Amino acid sequence: MKKTKGFNPSEYERKWQKKWEEDKLYKMPDLKKGEKKFYSLYSFPYPSGAGIHVGHAEGMVANDVAARFFRMKGRKVVYPMGWDSFGLPAENYAIKTGVHPHDNTEEAIATFIKQIKALGVSVDWKTEVGAHRPDYYKWTQWIFLQLYKNGLAYKKSAPVNWCPSCQTALANEQVIEGKCERCDTDVIQKDMDQWFFKITEYADRLSKDLDEVDWPESTKIQQRNWIGRSEGTKIRFEIRKPKAETSQKYELMVFTTRPDTIYGATFMVIAPEHDLVKKFKKSIENINEINEYIEKTKKKSELERTDLNKDKSGIEIKGIVAINPATGEEIPVFIADYVLLTYGEGAIMGVPAHDDRDFDFAKRYNIKIVAVIDPIKKGDLSDKEFKEIKSGKRVYSEFKGKCINSEKFDGFELPNDKKKVIDIIKKAGWGKEAVSYKFRDWLVSRQRYWGCPIPIVYDPDGNPHPVDEKDLPIELPKDVDFKPTGESPLVYSKEFHRSAEEKYGKGWKREVDTMDTFVDSSWYYFRHLDTGNDKEFVSSGKANNWLPTDLYMIGAEHIVLHLLYSRFFTKFFQDQGYINFSEPFYKMRHMGLIQGPDGRKMSKRWGNVINPIDEVEKYGADTLRMYEMFMGPLSEAKVWNDKTESGVYRFLRKIWKLQDKVEEKVDSDTQYSWINRVIKKIEDDVERVNFNTSIAKFMEFSNILLNEKSIDRSVWENFLIVMASFAPHITEELWEKLGNDYSIHQQPWPKYDKKALEDDEIEIAIQINGKLRSTVSVKKDEIEEVVIEEALKDKKIQRYLGKKKTYRKAIFVPNRILNFIPE
Repeated sequence: MKKTKGFNPSEYERKWQKKWEEDKLYKMPDLKKGEKKFYSLYSFPYPSGAGIHVGHAEGMVANDVAARFFRMKGRKVVYPMGWDSFGLPAENYAIKTGVHPHDNTEEAIATFIKQIKALGVSVDWKTEVGAHRPDYYKWTQWIFLQLYKNGLAYKKSAPVNWCPSCQTALANEQVIEGKCERCDTDVIQKDMDQWFFKITEYADRLSKDLDEVDWPESTKIQQRNWIGRSEGTKIRFEIRKPKAETSQKYELMVFTTRPDTIYGATFMVIAPEHDLVKKFKKSIENINEINEYIEKTKKKSELERTDLNKDKSGIEIKGIVAINPATGEEIPVFIADYVLLTYGEGAIMGVPAHDDRDFDFAKRYNIKIVAVIDPIKKGDLSDKEFKEIKSGKRVYSEFKGKCINSEKFDGFELPNDKKKVIDIIKKAGWGKEAVSYKFRDWLVSRQRYWGCPIPIVYDPDGNPHPVDEKDLPIELPKDVDFKPTGESPLVYSKEFHRSAEEKYGKGWKREVDTMDTFVDSSWYYFRHLDTGNDKEFVSSGKANNWLPTDLYMIGAEHIVLHLLYSRFFTKFFQDQGYINFSEPFYKMRHMGLIQGPDGRKMSKRWGNVINPIDEVEKYGADTLRMYEMFMGPLSEAKVWNDKTESGVYRFLRKIWKLQDKVEEKVDSDTQYSWINRVIKKIEDDVERVNFNTSIAKFMEFSNILLNEKSIDRSVWENFLIVMASFAPHITEELWEKLGNDYSIHQQPWPKYDKKALEDDEIEIAIQINGKLRSTVSVKKDEIEEVVIEEALKDKKIQRYLGKKKTYRKAIFVPNRILNFIPE
């Protein structure tokens, strides 16, 4: 056995990285149906010229730890990499420098690859894809055509978020506090012909199928909130000229989740875009005032219009009234910008006694307030609140109480009599049950050059036609001026339009908008599996064998729309018969923000940016890897601390020196007991993605070994194996120095002796509201997160918490009790 010399990570890290690559140690294996697999995926990164940042490194290493672990566990593993390489940043850089986006993008990718390799990440680079490359976006265009042929891609005029500086439409998530996320310019609303994907067709499944995936509950909640599924009732309000016996027949539909309050509806509000104004423009007495208000609204972003803190004001539409179908009374109709045409029916019924916003509106415009729900008893209300509600000075918005002043509903108790309310409404012909969604169809048009061309051509009369699939890809032309004009630069490309006329005839033109980059990044996990396939976007066999992914690491900023769009595509592919599964990412975890040493978000402005490659050069890749896993739970925000990082470096140096204490056979109950604990702990942690506690366990065990006179070889080898996923270089080097065959990363995961762990298992009491409901068996001193996870698997606890397993609070007493407080 070779004695270790001076600790110098830079020497052996580069050596092993080169050898692993030459030996294709991490090549994607062939996978047969039924074989155990592990698909480890890091979310499609944008290849910035600045190179990878510590957030990239954190997620990539987390994926790598899992990939290496499951290889040792005997699974077939693939860990691919690709680039979300279309988009505004590269185009804006081209505008500034004159360097073509393709050139600066490929240069950035080369830098990324070099840096990722320096981290020791076990990627198979044969799986690499880039959204900007024709052999990839050919299939992005093909997907567009499939959606178009199935009625799920369409074009219509619609108001969009428009950045006057970038001169392009923006998706809602690209608007931050009313400003463009790229250039901080105030966003305006603009009507344009745009292409959309009909994602709303999948609304029910997108909401319901969240129960099938292993994601953080907070992410599922954000997905559901964005979809905004609401069960309620559509109610018809007839619109008339005041006091007219006969009038133009027009019904205004309203979606409400509170049909029980219909008798308390004393006014209505419509969105400025609603067609009611056009229908009654001759009857509206203040039409000029209304039109002026509509024009002002067009200049406001959706965020400004829906801001909860915003002053809710509107204008009464004089000359028409609505008829409350329950009371038969005439009620005023207002127009207000806080109502959106795209949500519900673009109209609301105002019930001021039972809605805070409606109450403020009614007070402002002196509208009648009628209480129709009596709280009955105080419950959670204070004496003052109860008296104010009873006297009409305070809103009562709870769906709980007795119906009053409601004729047909009087005496009904809520929520128990909800069905009776709906039955009466349906029988009376006032409305019907309905489901509404907050989210809208996916706007995919962008008026920029650096994106995937939309595969549509227009005949001389302006009618759209899909291009033939055999003509894909429709490649981006080179003869473009990148300067933004409000139209796509492709408008001015002679090459682009000449190719259309040569193919289809004189007067034919290509679609000049390019696709939203979210389209590119919503299907790449398929293409990784079959990059050489020029006949289909992926073979069904490979997709069905490898997917869904087993661990998907993604930044917290992408947990809503990117996931939603990817899920939409997957369900569409399933419906078309290409695949046999409906969710793309089985287990997903997201990384929390890593803040600078000063506790602020890393920024050149603050001078607090940490370059991970600088850290590799200073401490070595293994130190950076282990430090980022040690900082805290992956999903939480963390502050960079060089002292802690240097402490990890010292820990690895201690491991290096400990090998000198290894002997062939050492009889030590302590070492035997501890190595079994370590194996079990790391195994559990990796499967749960709790990497920070693994590092703590390594450090704890190293201190035990430090106090031992000598170390048993088999104990030490097992220790190196279980640490190899986290610190692949030092473990490979020490493994070789022990005289073992290459490579440690091809060794099987060691099995632990259950008998050696019997004293470590304890029973934790699981309570609901302080009452004992079950117990779970966990390791002694187990962390709260793991105990909660085990408790939520218990069927008795699931019965109390419901199908979604949600709770308001958890109170944990280590080694004794876990008490859930239900919502």
